[in-house]
Amino acid sequence: MRIPPLRAAARFLAVGLLALAATTGPAHARRLPGYHPAPIHVAPTKYDESQFVEHRHYRNSAGQDVHSPAHTVSGKAPEGASAQCRDGSYSFSMHRRGTCSHHGGVASWL
Repeated sequence: MRIPPLRAAARFLAVGLLALAATTGPAHARRLPGYHPAPIHVAPTKYDESQFVEHRHYRNSAGQDVHSPAHTVSGKAPEGASAQCRDGSYSFSMHRRGTCSHHGGVASWL
């Protein structure tokens, strides 16, 4: 049985795309700008991590490493915090846009 030329071209293209997808990483990685397969966030030295309950960091739009919003052991505002979120955590955001976006919004700016 002979495969029509259009079907053969479509099959060839599909096999090529599958091979490409298999060698370039997960599909979601190609859609996310700034995706890095290995962790790139290194804890900055300017924060005393012992005062925080959470110990996560993120890279902001300027490419700077920033401590993610965190609750403090003492409940007091830590040095370097820019805002307190509505869930009680403290944000270290360097820009107002998006500050406390996953923590109920900003309760107060510090």
